[in-house]
Amino acid sequence: MVDILTIFAALVLGYLLGSLNTAVIVGKIYGKDIRTQGSGNAGLTNTLRVLGKPAAVLVLAGDILKGIIACLIGLRLGVYVQSGAASDCISLLAAGAGALIGHNWPLYFGFKGGKGALTAVAVLFMFDWVMALLCLGLFVTIVALTRYVSLGTICAALFFVAISFIPVFDHTFYFHVFACLMALVIIFKHRENIQRLLARTESKLSF
Repeated sequence: MVDILTIFAALVLGYLLGSLNTAVIVGKIYGKDIRTQGSGNAGLTNTLRVLGKPAAVLVLAGDILKGIIACLIGLRLGVYVQSGAASDCISLLAAGAGALIGHNWPLYFGFKGGKGALTAVAVLFMFDWVMALLCLGLFVTIVALTRYVSLGTICAALFFVAISFIPVFDHTFYFHVFACLMALVIIFKHRENIQRLLARTESKLSF
């Protein structure tokens, strides 16, 4: 029987950790509220545009680190489920999902955060590094060709859902639910970007 209380604890701990929004914290160090600058998004791309490369590196490291730590907590709690030959650590999935939700709607910063792409990548690497590399490869290719970070993120999220159902990766039903949840959250947070992409007014990344 699945330990619901432990899974809930993993979700809450992941959320509290994810709520430490690195872009907001780094912005405050620089004396700015990143959520009122540039695009208003508390994430890596807007930090790079508004505060520059050193600040963006801090955000990159922070967002990845909190996703990894959240997953390590979930892994330590050790709630597993098995379906045939497939086995998944549900507490890891819950902690990872919590970190993503916390990043996007942080408890400590008025529930106004980023879009969760970096944290989502860190979580995915902790769970299935092969799938993570495939999604990252697609993201880099699309951004390199179009210079649209948002388009690369959205396509990678949809690709993640698609490949999660491929039998060779050997995951359970819970992982499929996790994949769909992560993709829905990321796409929902990018809804304004989607509108700008359709209107061809989305800002391009300058290399």
